[in-house]
Amino acid sequence: MVVVGIGTMALIIVLSVFNGLEGLLKSTYGNFDPEIIITPKIGKSFIYSDTLSQKVRSIEAVDLVAIIIEDNVLIKYNNAQRVVRLKGVSDDFIHQKRLQGSMVYGDFKLSEGNLNYALVGRGVQFDLLINPNNEFYSIQVYYPNQIKPGLSNPSKIYTVQQVMPAGIFAIEKHIDENYLFVSLEFAASLMNYGTKRTALEISLIEGADAAATAKKLSALLGDDFNVLTGDELHADLFKFMKWEKLIVFLTFSLIIAIASINIYFSLTMLAIDKKKDIAILSALGAPFRMIRNIFLYEGMIIAFTGAGLGLLLGLSIASLQQKYGFITMGMQSALMNAYPVEINPLDVFLTAGSIILITFLAAIQPAFIAARNLSTHTL
Repeated sequence: MVVVGIGTMALIIVLSVFNGLEGLLKSTYGNFDPEIIITPKIGKSFIYSDTLSQKVRSIEAVDLVAIIIEDNVLIKYNNAQRVVRLKGVSDDFIHQKRLQGSMVYGDFKLSEGNLNYALVGRGVQFDLLINPNNEFYSIQVYYPNQIKPGLSNPSKIYTVQQVMPAGIFAIEKHIDENYLFVSLEFAASLMNYGTKRTALEISLIEGADAAATAKKLSALLGDDFNVLTGDELHADLFKFMKWEKLIVFLTFSLIIAIASINIYFSLTMLAIDKKKDIAILSALGAPFRMIRNIFLYEGMIIAFTGAGLGLLLGLSIASLQQKYGFITMGMQSALMNAYPVEINPLDVFLTAGSIILITFLAAIQPAFIAARNLSTHTL
């Protein structure tokens, strides 16, 4: 019973941690990823026209449409340089409020008067020692031009413009170390994109179904565009986490099944030891089914008691961790100080069901051994 309880408790805690990590990733990427994104199926850009805009906005569930220009650039700041992902965004991106909650320093702005500003990832800031309060240094942004044969002037190989750092954001390590946000106008001018754009990032009205809306947009726009929901952008990651969770569930279940061999041998020895008692019950008129059910019920008592205690302890520890976070990550750079925990009722049901089933199967053979003693033992 103790082994069953400990196994159940451990399984509940581990599954709850997996749920918490999945929820943390979804909330983290949710601050950065749009609910729906539209990208060209061929190439990295497309012509953004009024006709395309009207098609997208004709869907009732569509709320805001952020127009995006995104590409790799080289940036320099005070004699330091590196390649980053420059993302030029329209005003609707700001109205979507996808970055405001991730700002850790400075101001949230992309332009003011005639000045262009940039929002810098914390990793980029650390690499280049960018100081938003220093007005004497700007970020120089270099983007390659279309290089033609016979070009002899090196300055024509690239376009360079300057932007002032306004604020620092922190979302997730990969994003923080690679992204720089600027206004759409700045990006279009730097890259000479004209009416070309690289993506449309859409936010929906409250309560709208992202998957259903994405299907409508895909049918409306045709085969020239890819239309993906925010979850589909990281589908492989979430699928891997679900497989990992399933493997952990099966592994713990196997461990509990091996531990249940003790229950099998205990009940078997009990059936052998109680031959005389079984014979007495038989003489008093106890049928085969009754003798068998006595041992089955004993196995089920062990199963229900162990599973119940394990569930109680596991849910209690998970709830305390969820509320107080007493088990910490132990890393200053972690997204959260404590391990995230989320209790899923389905996990509780599956855990309890699997534990009871395993213990019940371990009790079947001893029950039949005890019942067969009716025909092999005489008083």
